Amino acid sequence: MDLRMSAYAIMDVQIHDIGQYMEYMGRVAPLLEAAGARYLVRGGPFKVLEGDYQPYRLVVVEFPSLAALETFHASDEYTALKVTRDACSATRLIAVSGTG
Repeated sequence: MDLRMSAYAIMDVQIHDIGQYMEYMGRVAPLLEAAGARYLVRGGPFKVLEGDYQPYRLVVVEFPSLAALETFHASDEYTALKVTRDACSATRLIAVSGTG
C-alpha cells in the first residue's frame, strides 16, 4: 500500500446522544483540519443498491495519506476526544487508500 496517496476514513455512526455528538463534532473539526483532512460526506440520504447492509449515518473523511490518517487516529488529542464519541455513539471505522 502506497502511504503517500490520499486515504479515506469511512465511518458508520449510530448516534445515541445528539447533543453530546454535536459537541464532539465541534471539537474534532479543528483536529481534522490540522491533520490536513476534510469531510467528503457527513450523513445525508443514502440508498443501498446491493446487499443487506443498512448503515446508520455514513461519514467519509479524506486524509493526505494513510500515514496521516493513522497518525491522527493514534494521536493523544484524538484518543482523548474519542472517549466523548464513544460515550454518545457506536462507530464502525475503516481506513482505505485511494488509487493514484
